[in-house]
Amino acid sequence: MEIPKIKALVPMKGHSERVPNKNIRPLAGKPCFHWIIETLSKSKYIDEIIINTDSEEIARNAKENFNVTILKRPDFLLGDMVSIQPLIEYDISQTKGNYYLQTHSTNPLVKTKTIDKAIESFFAQKKHDALFTVTPVKTRFYWPDGTGINHDPKHLIRTQDLEPIYEENSCIYIFSKETNQKTKNRLGSNPMMFSMDRLESVDIDDIEDFYWVEFLLLEKLKNGKK
Repeated sequence: MEIPKIKALVPMKGHSERVPNKNIRPLAGKPCFHWIIETLSKSKYIDEIIINTDSEEIARNAKENFNVTILKRPDFLLGDMVSIQPLIEYDISQTKGNYYLQTHSTNPLVKTKTIDKAIESFFAQKKHDALFTVTPVKTRFYWPDGTGINHDPKHLIRTQDLEPIYEENSCIYIFSKETNQKTKNRLGSNPMMFSMDRLESVDIDDIEDFYWVEFLLLEKLKNGKK
């Protein structure tokens, strides 16, 4: 199976509403974004890492420490209300590539072997035009009126026996330039779900997530795991 080289897109803005300066905030001994850039740098399929940023500090730190391409975020893409798709469209328009993997600096626990396995899984099939990672969840969920979403409250079974619900974890998205231009969506028109371990897929959304991730990273370092 021949797998083409892939461009990795990692958007980072300087301002963060819930965790101040979270992209560059020190996390277990290094700036937060270093973790995912180091992971991407070790992938055998990624030939370029592209950081789209509005922060001179992030751009300077990234260039000093990694072999990356920096795209300065244009004025029309500035602000907290800009969604991911316009950023992806801009990055694709500024680079030469047919396939892209998009991830976030706030996914520091993602492993290189997971990234490579996701890439291999995507290119081993023809049915799906994109891939996104999910976390299986086996918990009882309810609608506001008290009715069960994924179970029958009148006939309870063990939670481990429930059919899982899959949570989009925002860790990895894979798509082609053609698919994204056609669908205007990183999920394409018929995406493939790729399951990940719950701890590996932790995403830093708020300060509690940040502290939890730092604990997990320090435990990994203490135990000599990579």
